Amino acid sequence: MPKHVILITGTPCVGKTSIAHMLTSKLDAFYVNLTQLATEENLILGKDKERDSIIVDEKRMRQIIRHIIKECSKKTIIIDGHYAVSVVPEQLATYVFVLRRDPVELRKFMEKCGFSGRKLWENLASEILDVCLVDALNVHEEVKVCELNITGKSVEEAAKEILDILGNREKCCIGVVDWLSKLEEEHLLEEYLQI
Repeated sequence: MPKHVILITGTPCVGKTSIAHMLTSKLDAFYVNLTQLATEENLILGKDKERDSIIVDEKRMRQIIRHIIKECSKKTIIIDGHYAVSVVPEQLATYVFVLRRDPVELRKFMEKCGFSGRKLWENLASEILDVCLVDALNVHEEVKVCELNITGKSVEEAAKEILDILGNREKCCIGVVDWLSKLEEEHLLEEYLQI
């Protein structure tokens, strides 16, 4: 049975996990959270104290992901994580959804989640400079990569957009946001690009 492997990626705090959970429910899919998987399978090599993040054994994770996909009894697998494109073998991914959120709105979410200092500014810069989108395009064919601007949208609205693309009711596309230009027009670029 051919499987549909859907990657949900984007900058931290963009809404990946909430949207992935909703999609998992609506598609009766199998859900994989990469951070959880790294902890459960002892795939953590250490901690980056400067960035307050874990260092994952990507090679071992890639092997485990391949095994999960092969052995999964469900037709659809949702994989959630900002580094999903690095650990899911390219040939196994059906779609890569890169969630985007206006940096002004994203900053509020990040601060609410406790992000501050260098961690806050690096992640905002990552969103502004399209890092997750570029990473996805460096690994996957452009036809598999869908960029979604979910600014101001509810989890339900964002999940519906993904379902519409999966159901061929909407087109998958990239190039939907340009945060650099937007922040420059609003005279906020210097404030938001502090790294």
